[in-house]
Amino acid sequence: MEILSGIFSAFGLSASAGLNAYIPLLVVSLLARYTQLLKLEAPWDTLTSPWIIGLLVALSLVEFFADKIPAVNHVNDGIQTFVRPVAGAIVFAASTQVVTDIHPAVALAAGLLIAGSVHVAKAGALRPAVTATTGGLANPVVSILEDVVSTVLSILSIVIPLLIGVVLVPIAAWVAWVIWRRANQEAARA
Repeated sequence: MEILSGIFSAFGLSASAGLNAYIPLLVVSLLARYTQLLKLEAPWDTLTSPWIIGLLVALSLVEFFADKIPAVNHVNDGIQTFVRPVAGAIVFAASTQVVTDIHPAVALAAGLLIAGSVHVAKAGALRPAVTATTGGLANPVVSILEDVVSTVLSILSIVIPLLIGVVLVPIAAWVAWVIWRRANQEAARA
């Protein structure tokens, strides 16, 4: 059961990193430093350093405000295309309790793919649709919602990791279905 909890926790944190790179890193850092909920093994215990926590707070604030300003949010998403998958790889490898049983390269690749997929769905489908339908006026509201979801998902991934399996599996299936349906519709048009 502990292995399953560690894997669900890692998947949830990686998905959260696809929405906001710094929130799950900050949640992991704070919970590992100030609670007994999470113990990070070397080299990931570096995340509990006060300097790293301070840096993550600063980066979280920069991303929070950059993502609320029209036009700047698109530049931010472009930059985050590289940052979010890396953050997902880090939290996946750092948070899984079975990192010693899984080769670190596999853990990093899994986190990279999960966070990258969530980011692509967000930046490549959700945000352009919101921008097109509202003229960009709803982007700050959607951004705040993404930050809230990222924070809640990060905390739940550590506190109640089995809930993540129950929640993420249906969401992942739905996203895959939407992508498959869109591809079939585009193929039918062509």
